[in-house]
Amino acid sequence: MTDNIAIKVKNLTKVYHLFDKPQDRFKEALHPFRKSYHRDFYATNDISFEIKKGETVGIIGKNGAGKSTLLKMITGVLTSTSGDIQVNGKIASLLELGAGFNPEMTGLENIYLNGTLMGFSQQEMEPKIEAILEFADIGEFISQPVKVYSSGMFARLAFSVAINVNPDILIIDEALSVGDVAFQQKCLRKMEAFSSNNKTILLVTHDIGLVNKFCSKALWIEGGLIKGVDIASKITKRYFLSMSYTETVADNTLNHTVHKVVSSENTNIGSNIEWNKISSPNRFDGKTARITDIALYSDGIGFGSVFSAGDDVIINLKLEILQDIENPIVGFIIRDRLGMDITGANNILFRDQSRISRFKANRPKVIQFKFKIPYLKTGKYSISPAIADGEEKNHVQLCWIDDAIFFDIIQSSNHKEIGWYFGLPDIKIEELKHE
Repeated sequence: MTDNIAIKVKNLTKVYHLFDKPQDRFKEALHPFRKSYHRDFYATNDISFEIKKGETVGIIGKNGAGKSTLLKMITGVLTSTSGDIQVNGKIASLLELGAGFNPEMTGLENIYLNGTLMGFSQQEMEPKIEAILEFADIGEFISQPVKVYSSGMFARLAFSVAINVNPDILIIDEALSVGDVAFQQKCLRKMEAFSSNNKTILLVTHDIGLVNKFCSKALWIEGGLIKGVDIASKITKRYFLSMSYTETVADNTLNHTVHKVVSSENTNIGSNIEWNKISSPNRFDGKTARITDIALYSDGIGFGSVFSAGDDVIINLKLEILQDIENPIVGFIIRDRLGMDITGANNILFRDQSRISRFKANRPKVIQFKFKIPYLKTGKYSISPAIADGEEKNHVQLCWIDDAIFFDIIQSSNHKEIGWYFGLPDIKIEELKHE
């Protein structure tokens, strides 16, 4: 392994034996002819990659993909079934919360214990104690048994020990998610300083915004296999596209004309649309109309679910019209990951530009909205479409669907990412006159 490589993994496999019943384990162990009662589960399956010194790599994937198993093998907590792991430097890790801590010992005693597990003597730990205590900031609890600690206090102490022993490689497995926001920010600033000193960080997280902002590379694992290793933004976009909550269906009957809100009963709005068959269980359907499919596009690029603020986006809705609708209102709401309404639109807002008029029964419709993604912070959002009949202040809901499709926003500039951009047309400054 060359000097500029921090971690090298080659053909790494971890296999677990799964038994349907507890007694099958004993049957297999005692069977005179070594009959097998288990089935193999590959937590990781023949994976290989290299991480260079100074890189910050985010590991992403669904729950059960093999991310934590991989970190445990790299840190030596687990032994691989086959394959090879080479590590160039001293590792400090935060795996499962409380791992490496003795609950009966005090926080201070556990600092020395963790130092020992990382290969430091008590004499080597002495000069580091003050910095660890200052960063952890848990006050008098440092002298109390850690069994009385909250999960946040555990995280504070564990991270403080790991970062302040000055390792060559820092490995973190979702341990920071339990801390308060102020401490998480403090940890991120410390990690940025750590990375700037040509140190290596390996981070497992479900926070894709954190991966894009903080990591130089991303490694995507699925089903124990590596789906991709590349620049963080490229991998996270691929990962998001794979996380579809609906069934994608190709439709080649549409062609591309764009207005703010457009209605068509001849399905001539776009071409090669990849429709998502809506499968959300949270929906209301009356006897008048149904929204059956949705498609989300980045104008000029095609189907997608990852956007940045200011991107031109198109939403297409496919409608079944079961009865006549005299004054159709078609629109949508954008919600954040907590289900809070962020913004929305409907054809009433664009009455002058739209061509929506009376809907006749048994004539399917395709409705198209074109708009710019608002300046929202990095995160996951959903689109909830609806149809009504009437006027803005007096109408009847005919169909609505919660979370018909999901998309993610990834920002590239800090001021827009944290939601500080409002597009102010003018700013006035006046000096106060002294009385």
